[in-house]
Amino acid sequence: MKDINIEGSNDVYFVPTVKFETESGDCLLEGESFLAETVKFYTPLIEWLETFTVQKEKKLDFTFKLTYFNTSSSKCILDILKILKRYEDKGGDVVVNWHYDEDDMDMEEALEDYIIDTGVKINLIPY
Repeated sequence: MKDINIEGSNDVYFVPTVKFETESGDCLLEGESFLAETVKFYTPLIEWLETFTVQKEKKLDFTFKLTYFNTSSSKCILDILKILKRYEDKGGDVVVNWHYDEDDMDMEEALEDYIIDTGVKINLIPY
């Protein structure tokens, strides 16, 4: 397994920064996610997580620092959270931290929905 490192950009579309580290199990999604081909972008991330949870069997420390994501990104984020919950249910050690603007009520509502929809514990960290 290889690490995933993607430099975020804010050109015509908004691509989040991605850092998935195989050795440490540290994962980061940061910035804004508004992509032309959302599924194409997120598929390798989802596949990496599925492989990690089968092969590595070590702690996953997932940090979200997304300031914005569109509807298609939201579906992919939900898929990521479901993978983390399945891993947790099988005894995997998972920590999910989500940093968000405490004045962004839409983001807070979306995060609460993720918790309800997946059952995964998300540490909400306002800034």
